[in-house]
Amino acid sequence: MIIQPMLSYRSDSPPASLPLPKLPPQPSGVAELTHLGVIRVAGEEAAKFLQGQLTQDVALLGLSEARLAAFCNAKGRMQASFIVFKRSEGEILLVCSRDILAATLKRLAMFVLRARAKLSDATAEYSLFGMAGDAIQTIAGGALPVWTKLDVDAANLVFLYPGAAQPRALWCAPAGTPVPAGAVLPLAHWHWLDVQSGIAMITQPIFEAFVPQMLNYESVGGVSFKKGCYPGQEIVARSQFRGTLKRRAYVAHTDGTPQLGQEVFHAADAGQPCGLVAACAPHPAAGFDLIVSMQTGAAADADGGRLTLGSATGPALALLPLPYPLLEDI
Repeated sequence: MIIQPMLSYRSDSPPASLPLPKLPPQPSGVAELTHLGVIRVAGEEAAKFLQGQLTQDVALLGLSEARLAAFCNAKGRMQASFIVFKRSEGEILLVCSRDILAATLKRLAMFVLRARAKLSDATAEYSLFGMAGDAIQTIAGGALPVWTKLDVDAANLVFLYPGAAQPRALWCAPAGTPVPAGAVLPLAHWHWLDVQSGIAMITQPIFEAFVPQMLNYESVGGVSFKKGCYPGQEIVARSQFRGTLKRRAYVAHTDGTPQLGQEVFHAADAGQPCGLVAACAPHPAAGFDLIVSMQTGAAADADGGRLTLGSATGPALALLPLPYPLLEDI
């Protein structure tokens, strides 16, 4: 597993004007991930093909590893993001949001040309479940390092970033495989754990809205700066090494009802949005938690100036501590 150096840590305290709801005990369980789908890339040149398309180093991907990766346009804007892992040396699965799968498959297929790789929508061939808390213990004996892949008979278990301090894993198995044992976890709670992890996956409302660093992908193992070219690679690298990145992703809470792609405003410049909602989910007690990609200056002044949702007079936002350290731009 590639370990990226992590050089700085951001820890924001929420504004006192927006008290946070008390968090109830966190349930463990298993959630069916009906919002996700699977693209299969099969053939002897599957890894070579993806190496030229994704932000991640697929050529070095081992059978006991997974990766977070993005697929960008020529301007470095993310058109899709994936959890990537090998089922075998000649079969790679890309797990992504189902609402962008068909369009993403079509775009990727345009670049296959004469590569010995075949792309297909394999969503109906696999079952996808999310496992949280003690449910992982029953199948894996406990949590393993993030982006580890564990094979359990015909199933693959990918260990994800924790959410609200709960260990999490993605379970993928051929359709018809018995579902892992565990209490049923509501999908809404899994979405909230996703938000709490601080990692937003690309969905249709935020298609081409961000370069990878605007969602902190370089800090959570989603970008390799040592691999060769891919669409948008020059823009992504320039953002990192020339210090031009002015937006980052932040976890926040609101008593309002956010929508994906909704604008966020700062009191210092009420006429211009300072960010966009990249992910959101109901908080188990009250309100919503969300991931906002926003100007670093506005986030730094969040305590001194009110952040609001949708307009300058919208519901207030409170920034929460990021659950992982950030890789500084150079």
